[in-house]
Amino acid sequence: MDNNTVQLVELNKENWYDCCTLEVSENQVNHIEPNAVSIAQSKFEPSLKPYAIQYEDKFVGFLMFNTTLEELDGYWIYRIMVDKNYQQKGIGKKATKLMIDEMSKLPNCKKIVVGYHPENIGAHQLYASLGFIDNGDRFGKEMAVVLNI
Repeated sequence: MDNNTVQLVELNKENWYDCCTLEVSENQVNHIEPNAVSIAQSKFEPSLKPYAIQYEDKFVGFLMFNTTLEELDGYWIYRIMVDKNYQQKGIGKKATKLMIDEMSKLPNCKKIVVGYHPENIGAHQLYASLGFIDNGDRFGKEMAVVLNI
């Protein structure tokens, strides 16, 4: 897959509803909030930056990250999802790399952190392949992995 076919587009009035209609596969439903909830959250927490994931000419995913330092002295990835019809094509990995590039530009960015349920094998494989390390940090039901920048 060519890097140019996957792009991050800031969420706006033209694409937000497209993101609300995207769905994860049935076995992922319990691991992630619906996009509509994340979009609403971003309106009340202005440090959260939501993006649509565009593949060729379609919106196929959604992601969101925080622009303020949080736990573990890092910037946190809040959401990333790819619609069930576009999974297993490398889109999520390309989008995550683009998100890491954006987050790396934030002030004093030394760590990027993401939390997920330990049984979410897909998330574990994705983040491990990108260099995230499990240092044993746990927050409630989620494990947190860290990428040192």
